[in-house]
Amino acid sequence: MPTEAKDQPLNLVDAFAATVRRLPAKTALYWGEKELSYAALWQQTIHISETLQQRFGVKPGDRVALWLKNCPEFMPAFLGILHSGAVVVPINNFLKPDEVSHMLNDAGADVVITDAELAAHHHPLEAARPSVRFYRIEELAGTAPESALPSTLTSPKSKPADLAVLIYTSGTTGRPKGAMLSHANLLNNVESCRLVLHTVEQDRFVVLLPLFHSYMMTVGMLLPLLTGATMVLIKSLHPIKNVLMEIIQRQATVLPAIPQFYRGIVNASIPVPLPLRLCVSGAAPLPVQILREFEHKFHIPLIEGYGLSEASPVVTKNPLDRTRKPGSIGLPIPNVEVSIQDDSGRELGPDQIGEVCVRGGNVMLGYWNQPEATARTMRGDWLLTGDIGYRDSEGYYYITDRKKDMLLVNGINVYPREIEEVLYQYPNIKEAAVIGRPDPRRGEQPVAFITPNDGVALDVTDIQQFLKHRLADYKLPRHLIIMPALPRNSTGKILKTHLRQMPVPPAGPVV
Repeated sequence: MPTEAKDQPLNLVDAFAATVRRLPAKTALYWGEKELSYAALWQQTIHISETLQQRFGVKPGDRVALWLKNCPEFMPAFLGILHSGAVVVPINNFLKPDEVSHMLNDAGADVVITDAELAAHHHPLEAARPSVRFYRIEELAGTAPESALPSTLTSPKSKPADLAVLIYTSGTTGRPKGAMLSHANLLNNVESCRLVLHTVEQDRFVVLLPLFHSYMMTVGMLLPLLTGATMVLIKSLHPIKNVLMEIIQRQATVLPAIPQFYRGIVNASIPVPLPLRLCVSGAAPLPVQILREFEHKFHIPLIEGYGLSEASPVVTKNPLDRTRKPGSIGLPIPNVEVSIQDDSGRELGPDQIGEVCVRGGNVMLGYWNQPEATARTMRGDWLLTGDIGYRDSEGYYYITDRKKDMLLVNGINVYPREIEEVLYQYPNIKEAAVIGRPDPRRGEQPVAFITPNDGVALDVTDIQQFLKHRLADYKLPRHLIIMPALPRNSTGKILKTHLRQMPVPPAGPVV
């Protein structure tokens, strides 16, 4: 991205256009054996923009839903919506029609860019929202009509403060809310990520997580496209060996993924070293044990970061050129401030536990049509994340838990993540999640759900003894419940709301 103030893009489309002007023939995207240049992506972007305006009557400020699985058309569809002056509403392609209908109604979106694979869901959506119309992405098959390379000002319809993306939060605690992200919010976050990840044009980003998620939208798509790097879009995650072979074949350099994926490749057989210079873990806490096993095997930096949709989403990263601390979410990225505050807004000192608060150009405009929810989440310029944590004496930040997940056992704070980290140290525990259950004597008691590695039988009594030597008595889980798999949402987060609803026997460990 240009660095001089006079060259700063007004919006995301201008930033992309600058890359197209600079590198028209360069490969922007790999999809299996298919390659798309920056010029080709631009032509498709213009074609979609013109179709939205001419056939569907889309006007600046309209909301257009983008309901696609990962595919090469996702990028020009996203940018084409923005080029028309409209707002992108990414839709989780794992959702059911009634969940999608809620988002369309809430956003006031009457046009949906989708594909044939999701066509079975179109009729229920039309019944629930008669005004909805579908733009099938298959119409892009072949080559989009020739269009000139972009001029200096490509999309004057949108200003930096204008709404660009209406992204719905994961909804693990109720109906999803639409976080309003402006062009400036996302441009700020992309530039901060460029600096902190040392991104250059020669980088090739592996894209294997869903692009509808804010993490991949910013780090997996916008960051490479706005810096002139290349995306390696993975068709299928199974088997994992094929993913690793594609990383090797395409000489990929940056892998943004989730802890679950890194655990998988630690156990995979790989014939040659991976070409990656950097791996980034986000979207869920990274257990220290997984980080250590990964770096021991591959000798590639695995950087844990932290973010949330309301912050576009990246907030902190462990640095590449300074000390990296296992278990820490690192330092605030450039142009982002982080503060640990108590409930009254007072800033706390080192090692004092409070709520993680964020301020900067990446922080959302607010929640769509929800002023009360916005007021609860914003304290002046500060975004209240709902995460509990602290910073150490060197300024590194740590997340101890979600505010709503913290337990009170006999009046003492207990953080489930601390117990989970110890469980991950036990041999052959694949996944762990700890929740709190009401207890008439102690207020709350920890309950642990664990899954074993494939083909392994876990001994509950032995695990209890293991924990007793490593945790205070009041932190010990009252129950250890072994499951074949933990419930997760589409982006890999463990759904603790589901675990809380599961029946637990009144006393004693169970299997």
